[in-house]
Amino acid sequence: MSDPAAAASPALDDVEEGITLRPKFDAHGLVTCVATDARTGDVLMVAFMNDEALRRTIDSGEAWYYSRSRKRLWKKGESSGHVQRVLEMRVDCDQDAVWIKVDQTGGAACHTGRHSCFYRRIDRGADGEPVLTKVDAEQKFDPEKVYGK
Repeated sequence: MSDPAAAASPALDDVEEGITLRPKFDAHGLVTCVATDARTGDVLMVAFMNDEALRRTIDSGEAWYYSRSRKRLWKKGESSGHVQRVLEMRVDCDQDAVWIKVDQTGGAACHTGRHSCFYRRIDRGADGEPVLTKVDAEQKFDPEKVYGK
């Protein structure tokens, strides 16, 4: 007996080796997106895209995401002006994650005003417990001035 779910989904070989974009959205309709600086290779941020955000990113050449907290689509830089121009997009082997290489306008991707959202390293304190150490934490802009927070 055949599996109806398997019949309704594309063949594994087509997903992994084919040339058709078939994003595998999660139960919430999202795929993870990793954005890196095309020039330096730095990981700038990790966010989520729904189908519309993915399509707008492909069509416009600028990064669009889906905010889980605000439950809405947003264009990166719509408030700050720090737009991400997409230079290359890739999808992983099973098409459940997207990697975009971007030119980050203004030099800051993080809403805290930093170049990258990954500005804290996990170290161990004297007691052996994990502690966060700021690295590459210089702010490129003041979030209060940009977002009015």
